[in-house]
Amino acid sequence: MIIAIDGPAGSGKSTAAKGLAERLGFTYLDSGAMYRAFTWKVSTSGVAFSDEERLSKLLADTSIRIECSADGSEVFVDDVDVTREIRHPSVTENIHHISSLDFVRKRMVELQREFARGKDIVAEGRDMCSVVFQNADKKIYMDADVKERAKRRHSDLQTFDDKGSIDNVIEDIVQRDHRDSTRQFAPLRREPDALYLDTTSLDAEAVVNILIEEIQKEQQKD
Repeated sequence: MIIAIDGPAGSGKSTAAKGLAERLGFTYLDSGAMYRAFTWKVSTSGVAFSDEERLSKLLADTSIRIECSADGSEVFVDDVDVTREIRHPSVTENIHHISSLDFVRKRMVELQREFARGKDIVAEGRDMCSVVFQNADKKIYMDADVKERAKRRHSDLQTFDDKGSIDNVIEDIVQRDHRDSTRQFAPLRREPDALYLDTTSLDAEAVVNILIEEIQKEQQKD
């Protein structure tokens, strides 16, 4: 069974996907971690984000692997554990250079489908419903008020001692929303057959409970 969750930054999809996977006993796929992993590789390689020819060669020579355990997911680039490094604000600031490239997205789709093969999976990202798993058993689009999403993102940034103001985070999120929804390849969008869930006033447990109910309804139909 494949459950696909899309949504903008700060909508709560990562937390919900992890919680849902744990409750169901499914494997969790953070598709964004793959884009972050290659962004980290580029930033440490000396290759310019604007040099598409060298980026393509670098991608072909890069191994990206996600390993799941009871303690969560670990991300490896060329067998190096970069689980923490890929969450650094410097990666977040540059990921849009990578995620907008067609040849990168095609490769990531291959890796994501390969990762999901033969598994019951909860996959979250920007194009899980629209591109990667178009035939998912359940599609969900999560959203929230931009101020609430900024508060959540601002809280995450404190892990890295980031002192940016909440107003700066709001501005960053608005810019990221625009980039994600207007890029040429696999833009962020809500699919017509996806459940829409506004998480603005919901905590993580409430979101997971709602999703469990929706999935049970789907299973009862079958």
